[in-house]
This record gives sequence, structure tokens and C-alpha cells, in this order.
Amino acid sequence: MKTLTLFLATLVTAVSACGSTAPMHAAAPADAFFVGLKSLCDKAYAGRVKVDMPPSANNPFAGKVLTMHVRECSDDVLRIPFHVGDDRSRTWVLTRTATGLRLKHDHRHQDGSDDKLTMYGGDTAAPGTAMRQAFPVDAESIGLFQREGSAASVTNTWAMTLVPGKTFVYELSRPGGRLFQVEFDLTRPVTAPPPPWGDE
Repeated sequence: MKTLTLFLATLVTAVSACGSTAPMHAAAPADAFFVGLKSLCDKAYAGRVKVDMPPSANNPFAGKVLTMHVRECSDDVLRIPFHVGDDRSRTWVLTRTATGLRLKHDHRHQDGSDDKLTMYGGDTAAPGTAMRQAFPVDAESIGLFQREGSAASVTNTWAMTLVPGKTFVYELSRPGGRLFQVEFDLTRPVTAPPPPWGDE
């Protein structure tokens, strides 16, 4: 009898847990990745170009100090300016969606106005992992690239890789062998840079 009672109590507990109001996506890889990146909030890190294949002509990153700053953090949005020397035009915007994550690139001019190529990016199309998320180009961005004469970008996939306490890598890839990666050293925070253009 004791065994039956114990079994029934365990069954009730299990059924109750299944009916919990906790969000079903709480342990999803995308959420784990988002939380891991959010843990870096208010910190800045220095980076270096890790891969550039084939080498970029007139590389705007060559010889420049590269800095990422996890500057603005909420439960659903992270804004991460990416500074290239004195150029403060770039901000990565990572947003939680119903199915995963969205990455957009907010590009501004020095006066804070939008660049003609801005808010492009994509949504995750696969679960990914707690350490890596990939963002294939979305239809809106393809249309933007086509209108603005950036045909090569219509096949872009961006990715972010986070090894907690070690490195963060931002990546751009395209079919045909294009691969660009910037790696940031998370073991040594640096002084936070000035605000990105448009946020002063």
C-alpha cells in the first residue's frame, strides 16, 4: 500500500510539473545564448580580425582598434556597439523572437542619421546551441541589398559564437568561400568606448 501511495504521489507531482506555467522555451539554446551574452552587460572587450577570406580590398578594419561594448540590455533586446577605431557607426541588435533570435545591424552616420544600408540581418532558422547562433539573411534585407546595389550580400549568413569567460566571435559567411570573423577576448575587459553615433 505504501508503495502504491508513493507512486501516486510521484505521478501527481510529475503531472503538476507538466502543467506548470513556466515558459516552454526557457531552456532553448537560443535563450541560453541570449542569457550568456546578456551576462556581459556594461562590459567592453578588444578584438582582432581572426579570418578574412578572401582578403578584403581596402579593408576598413586593418590597423584599427576593434571594440565591442554590450551597452544596452533588457529581457528581450541587447544592443552591442562595434567600434572600428574612431568609427562608431555600427551596432549589433540582438532580439528574442517567438522562435529564436533576430540579429540586425544598425548603421548610422556621424550625425546620427541612418546609413542607406541599415537594420539588415536575419532570424535564426535552426535551434543552434547555447554557444553558437546563426542568422541567414532575411527577405527584407535581401530587398534592401538589391535596391542599394549590394548583390553579393543577398546570400549572407551571420553568426555569433560565445565561449563564456573566453571568447566571442562575430562572423559573416557567404557561399563560394567568403568568411570573415572578428574574435574578442573576454578574459580582459577594456574601458568602455564613447556611445555609438546617434546615442550621444
